[in-house]
Amino acid sequence: MERIATAVLEALGVRPEDADLTVVQFSTAFCGPCRATRARLRQLHVTRPGLACVEVDAESHLDAVRALDVRRTPTLFWLDRTGRLLGRSDGAPRPAELTALVAAHLPAPGARGGREV
Repeated sequence: MERIATAVLEALGVRPEDADLTVVQFSTAFCGPCRATRARLRQLHVTRPGLACVEVDAESHLDAVRALDVRRTPTLFWLDRTGRLLGRSDGAPRPAELTALVAAHLPAPGARGGREV
């Protein structure tokens, strides 16, 4: 599944090599949890410049939705700089959970080895 996911996301124009962590969010236009997740990711991007967020309209990309088995929105895919799929989240993560997911894969600015410098 990881190779399929990487190929499908690249076909959508996702460029994981441009960031330390790329979060791809599949959303729909009228999804309230999608808007909340998007807003939280934007807040995190302000404090974590190595984070890239890409939103994909699920209704406009049904082939990708099927290939990636996206069954609900939001669905998030987590990619490292090499394009390796780190994981996925189905449904809206709580704000603290989203922050923890980002922190697990992307250290805070100025942090080295888990300590602030």
